[in-house]
Amino acid sequence: MAEKKQNPNDLLKVPFPGNIKPMLATLADKPFNSKEWIFEIKWDGYRVISKKRKNSTALNSRNLTSFDALFPSIKRSLKYIKGDFVIDGEAVALDETGRPNFQQIQNYRKTGHGNVIYYVFDLLWLNGYNTEVLPVTERKELLKELLPETDNIIYCEHTVNNGISLFKEAKKLKIEGIIAKKSDSLYYENTRSQNWLKIKTDQALEAVICGFTEPRGSRKYFGALILGVFNKGKLTYIGHTGTGFNHLNQKSVFNLIKKYAVKNSPFDKAPKPNAPVTWMKPELVCEVKFSHMTNDGILRHPVCMRLRDDKKAEE
Repeated sequence: MAEKKQNPNDLLKVPFPGNIKPMLATLADKPFNSKEWIFEIKWDGYRVISKKRKNSTALNSRNLTSFDALFPSIKRSLKYIKGDFVIDGEAVALDETGRPNFQQIQNYRKTGHGNVIYYVFDLLWLNGYNTEVLPVTERKELLKELLPETDNIIYCEHTVNNGISLFKEAKKLKIEGIIAKKSDSLYYENTRSQNWLKIKTDQALEAVICGFTEPRGSRKYFGALILGVFNKGKLTYIGHTGTGFNHLNQKSVFNLIKKYAVKNSPFDKAPKPNAPVTWMKPELVCEVKFSHMTNDGILRHPVCMRLRDDKKAEE
């Protein structure tokens, strides 16, 4: 039975894939229940596309950067999976309580120390066949059958219909959120789809850092980050944040952002903060938590959570 599923007659036999950018989820406001959807934990780490062909393995980021040197233990473990394949998943660093922690994986990038797990949730190609044309539930079934027991490559379980209860559990455990997937959804590379939804336990978004203000009082390095988002190719101002930093990480952020300084504002209509501004190339992304957004699109009580060097500004 397993062999038949791996080579179904209605699948197209295709060559081993080249570069693959993953399918992405659309942000949704609140959790829901539906028998037509499956629900997974949203892992807070780095998206990783893994490949194996014969005995050669490779790991790539969502932007096609090689992760081979960053996650050597995952790369080694891929060789224990039989056959040739392309798998989609998330590399996550766990803290001492067993919860995913993005700061931990950023520290891992610098030090190489930490407990990194590759949570896998999709199968895009298997033994010569394109599985992207199968419904996600069938792709996951094939993936689960494919995986051996390893300590650092783990199948991402899902629940059917129970999105609200999974969301409550994620919130209780202080996990970033959940992912909802239409049960019959196919896999569309490099596409942000309405058939996949991300629902976060806190209101948060990824913003483009467009500048920084001069520090005031006892503050060093910079006062606040000027934030924007791209909407239909146009950069729109959404506010500024000066919270979420301590002395040490403010210095490291400043050392990075000053490299992007430019003379002119990246906005068509420059905002007017209450302190002098150094404008920046709109290329760096940060994740911002906020209480709500005003009717004119300005964030209230924004807090910078972290920089997202794995995401492009236009995303």
